[in-house]
Amino acid sequence: MSARTTGLWRVVAAREVSTQVRSKAFRLSVAALVLGLVAIVVAVTLFPDGEETYDVAVVDSASSSLVDTGSGIAGTLEEGTELRSKSYGDAAGAERAVRDGDVDAALLATDDGYELVGDGEVEPVLGEALRAAVSQSVTAENAAAQDVDLEALAAGTQVGQRLLDPDAEDAGLRTGASFVFVLLFYVTALTFGMQIASSVTQEKESRVVEILAAAVPIRTLLWGKVIGTSVLAIGQTVLLAAVGVVALLATGNAHALGVVGPAIGWYVVFFVLGFVALAGFWSIAGSLAGRQQDLGATTAPLQMILFAPYLVSVLAGEGVKTVVSMLPIVSTMMMPSRLAEGHVPLWQLGVAVLTTVGAAVLFVRVGAAVYERTLLQTGRRIGLREALSDARS
Repeated sequence: MSARTTGLWRVVAAREVSTQVRSKAFRLSVAALVLGLVAIVVAVTLFPDGEETYDVAVVDSASSSLVDTGSGIAGTLEEGTELRSKSYGDAAGAERAVRDGDVDAALLATDDGYELVGDGEVEPVLGEALRAAVSQSVTAENAAAQDVDLEALAAGTQVGQRLLDPDAEDAGLRTGASFVFVLLFYVTALTFGMQIASSVTQEKESRVVEILAAAVPIRTLLWGKVIGTSVLAIGQTVLLAAVGVVALLATGNAHALGVVGPAIGWYVVFFVLGFVALAGFWSIAGSLAGRQQDLGATTAPLQMILFAPYLVSVLAGEGVKTVVSMLPIVSTMMMPSRLAEGHVPLWQLGVAVLTTVGAAVLFVRVGAAVYERTLLQTGRRIGLREALSDARS
């Protein structure tokens, strides 16, 4: 490529970047994505999955102490669950609070021990935690009254715990991150891809492209348009990744960053490869259209290519995901998604990268040939078969 040609595609790329950056719609879309990502992180922090607080009515300090003990037990039974006592003057007032829905249950002392009072039902974790608390506390009191060494009596009864999958507790986080990666790529690639196609068609429909083609080689126009839009798309992706990292750190979710951090890095890598591979085809879709109204038909195959991995990520089993995550383009969505969900063998990452790079080289060469043959054919929509036939001739 000559120095003159290099300078020209840089001019075209700079024009694409400056045009989009000055666009109010572009700035608003970036701001919306950034705010949406921050909102997701904040929402997950403020409303973690499984967190629940149960109110328990009591009429004496002993029952209140039992509720405090039960709260600790409830947290071990179901992470994030807490019990909170609310005092009332008598048993009738406590029962009335249960009936009115002001509390979830009442713990009342009786001649034989304690009674757990609910309205229609008592939540299982609430009932189990309070029964365990009462049993533990009353047993300790009875042992002391009978001068029994409770520790010696309970020796050897402890049950330890060892997890074969210690990362299982992060399953919800990993699944959420996996979905976000797929959705972000789909939205970003579709948005910027349609911008490329629309820009090409607009220039073609207005015949501005004929003026540009007289001064700039058509392939140089393609490189400049693809590189300029790719810079914007990749820049937005890097920005979103950085915002996600900062939001996780700012909300005290350093642990979450440790879980999904590597997947964020790989997401940027795969996005670059996948978008560049598709960018030439988006330009072809624009060059095939004779007017803006034709874009729906000419871009439909590309939209299907983007939507298919989205469906696979949601509906397919693990075996299918593993195979398709190593295919060109599809790997751009699926591989970061799999990395977020757990370990991926290094050789599979290598295969995904190599196939996508190979596809990018092939797609760009084919795309350039088709683009060169169709860009100046104005006034009608060109079929893909006709375009490919012209490119081979």
